[in-house]
Amino acid sequence: MGSSPVLAAALAGVPIGIQRQGVWAGRRQLFIRFAGAAETATMYTAEVLGREVMRGVSRSPVHSICISGRDALGNAAFLEVALRELALTTPVMLDTDGQRPEAIAALHPYLQLVQVSLETPVAGTALERAMETIRAAARVGCAHAVAIAGTDEASDADYLQIVEKAHAASSGVSIVIHPGPATERGVMDRRWSVLVEHAMGHHPDVRVAFRLSGPATMR
Repeated sequence: MGSSPVLAAALAGVPIGIQRQGVWAGRRQLFIRFAGAAETATMYTAEVLGREVMRGVSRSPVHSICISGRDALGNAAFLEVALRELALTTPVMLDTDGQRPEAIAALHPYLQLVQVSLETPVAGTALERAMETIRAAARVGCAHAVAIAGTDEASDADYLQIVEKAHAASSGVSIVIHPGPATERGVMDRRWSVLVEHAMGHHPDVRVAFRLSGPATMR
């Protein structure tokens, strides 16, 4: 019999910080952050990641664990092994761009929340795959949400398209709209009240909120 392959993944670290966006914004979380192209990466085996996570949650109180970073679900097999071995009692949130909906089937037993984070505007194919991730989470009974990270170029129609698509994917989805950077630096004007009014005409659970910023926050 051959031995099982050692699974490893490139992580930017396992820090603790404040979630900056979405339905759990403001929560103190331990982040399992997959490294992006420009980030310094360290290779973790599932066993090493497990030790780091357990050390982190035992030393300091956190609300939850957040799996985030670039293409986290590209490492679904690694995550499945790590989460199965951890058998966590701390809630686990997956923050994803939604482009790998097929990974939800294997990971959902270990997740309390699947959050699809999208930046407006979203191309049609990418939006459809993101909504398939929402449908996949709904099918297995996992709480699910969409966080819309606004840009200064986004129109109201861009936001409303995502809301409409999310409602079609699941009537139980929670939606958070975050205005673009220019609004975040100023005052939230009447546009956002009107936008949420229109959005709630398509889906009842929609809210607007500023993203948190500063050195304590992470995504």
